[in-house]
Amino acid sequence: MQLTERHREYWQKNLRITGVLLAIWFLVTYGVGYFARDLSFNFMGWPFSFWVGAQGALVVYVAIIWYYARYMNRLDQEYGVAEEE
Repeated sequence: MQLTERHREYWQKNLRITGVLLAIWFLVTYGVGYFARDLSFNFMGWPFSFWVGAQGALVVYVAIIWYYARYMNRLDQEYGVAEEE
């Protein structure tokens, strides 16, 4: 199957947003978790580092999923490959 220029554009945009969101995921999972050890104050009765690791990361993960779904729906509509409802 020969890919058209529009297919390549669509795929490049998909790869670009996936790469950016994976970089954010990596920073939240490893970067914030690593540096949170130095945050030694209580937040709502728990150590702040625990809260960041247990709750804050989950909020970011949900935001990443929401943004990716929204972005891809718009991209699908722009390139005419959206699913029929």
